[in-house]
Amino acid sequence: MNFVLSENYSHYRNDILNILKNFKNEGVLILNDNKKRNTIKFFHINDLSFNFKSFKQHNIINRHVYKHYRKSKARRSYEYANLLLSKNFYTPQPIAFIENHDFIGVTSSYYVSEQLEDSFTLKTVFDDENFTDRNDIIRSYTLLIHQLHENGIEFIDNAPGNFLIKKIDDSYQIFLVDLNRMNFHEEIDIQKRLKNFSRISENLEIQKIIASEYALLSGNSYDFCEKTIAEASNKRIRKLKIKKVLKFYKYFLKN
Repeated sequence: MNFVLSENYSHYRNDILNILKNFKNEGVLILNDNKKRNTIKFFHINDLSFNFKSFKQHNIINRHVYKHYRKSKARRSYEYANLLLSKNFYTPQPIAFIENHDFIGVTSSYYVSEQLEDSFTLKTVFDDENFTDRNDIIRSYTLLIHQLHENGIEFIDNAPGNFLIKKIDDSYQIFLVDLNRMNFHEEIDIQKRLKNFSRISENLEIQKIIASEYALLSGNSYDFCEKTIAEASNKRIRKLKIKKVLKFYKYFLKN
């Protein structure tokens, strides 16, 4: 086992190990993604709530790769969370990552962070046209992505479910989650920046708000930003449709 624990939480080591022993049968389930086979639960330890993300079991090749050649998703999540915090971005406090191995490679891995209470997702804001301060929140989200880009950080999983929002006094703090996929650059050109929004929403109104704000922040024209974001989103939609058709024919031919 490879168990890396933040010094600030070192006194919770035994508690975390005990949770791992009973992970399947205990805890409060947040997500059980059958497609990705990731499971997210939270557990109470004293007065704190700990969020555990269990990553899917990999095939035999990836198990070997994640042990010897590439950092596991759990380790990347932990390290990227600390990196974000060091650059003054918000993410739930990273606590630990755990990797279990056998002679072939990684058998299971977990990322542990503080459970963020009293929060809602950006998806909730997108889905409700009457959400309080909706436009301001979308513009705040766009500012966050621009700041990431200015720091050379490309958040690959830039989807509305991966941003938790917490209202503190009269302002909204936006926390990034699902951190294991990021790219880092010396500088990000404007095309790549705008294409980073391809997953965020198919809603044209939301795309226009994002394009308007990003144009102001980056010094580019609104028309250019809006067109580039829309084209990236449409290209992604076409790829998904083609993928579904190919899956259908593959299933049809097998049967």
